[in-house]
Amino acid sequence: MRALGLILAGAMLAVPALAQDAEKSWYPSKYGTEDTKGAMNNLSQAGTVNAAKLVKTGKTYALGVVTGPDTPAYPPRSYSATILQTNDGQGGSMGANKVTAHDDIIHSWVGIGTQIDGFAHLGIDHHYYNGVKGSEFYTPAGVTKFGTEAILPTATRGVLLDMTKQYGKDVVDPGTAFNRAEIDAAAKAAGVTIGKGDVVLFHTGWMTKATSDPQGFIAQQPGLGVEGAEYLASLDVVMVGADTAALETIPFEDPTKPFIVHQTLLAKHGVHVLESINTAELAKDGATEFMFVLGQPRFKGAVQMVINPVAIR
Repeated sequence: MRALGLILAGAMLAVPALAQDAEKSWYPSKYGTEDTKGAMNNLSQAGTVNAAKLVKTGKTYALGVVTGPDTPAYPPRSYSATILQTNDGQGGSMGANKVTAHDDIIHSWVGIGTQIDGFAHLGIDHHYYNGVKGSEFYTPAGVTKFGTEAILPTATRGVLLDMTKQYGKDVVDPGTAFNRAEIDAAAKAAGVTIGKGDVVLFHTGWMTKATSDPQGFIAQQPGLGVEGAEYLASLDVVMVGADTAALETIPFEDPTKPFIVHQTLLAKHGVHVLESINTAELAKDGATEFMFVLGQPRFKGAVQMVINPVAIR
């Protein structure tokens, strides 16, 4: 665990070096100099209606994993819960109908388990989506701009790219990067065309390591490459996710440029990142497209959030 922490700390310390040579042409956003929605501008009522037409069986899929104290997480993130006995198990009940109850307090980082990254989560040289400086919206009590509470409710088309079929392996090897050629090949094999307003999910089989090798699940993984991120953003997708903890490949394609896929999607293009998505059942059923629904908890000022999106076929 200590070695893993040092690796991650070293990667984060390397980010300023990356930022020094980052081009400035990525802002303002193509959606406007004051835009805060990013690629979610590509959502539409027509897109929701078309996504609903994909529902043929009514089968639903919980895409979120269970979040608990054993959920693999980047150090020092952790989770714990306290259950309060307000009057159950000891003391009296309430009213003639004898009401008893429990209450709970969750002590948790919200970047743990299945999650969505907001635009305030990761930037380039202290500039975030649309070039906004972190100093303009950061406060210890919560960000005043780009909080995940502002993410639009989403009901749109989801596309699953099964990379285990693409590579002929139950679990894709760590460090394997998915770029345009691999994305196009997987989409062709699935018989789908990625389009405006879509949510694209990758199935790699890596989630099986969350229980068998929790540290390995975090420390390395297959995932999206920077060319692939640029390509998907050019197709006007609204979110990209995978059954891995970081979405992007680790080891990184370029070890001097850590988390560049996050920078590309979040900061440069306003595309939300989804992590630790439970894609196994979709892949098992051979699902390639479906209705994707997300209404995240609206905790004010958060930069990322635990979620449980739902796929419907």
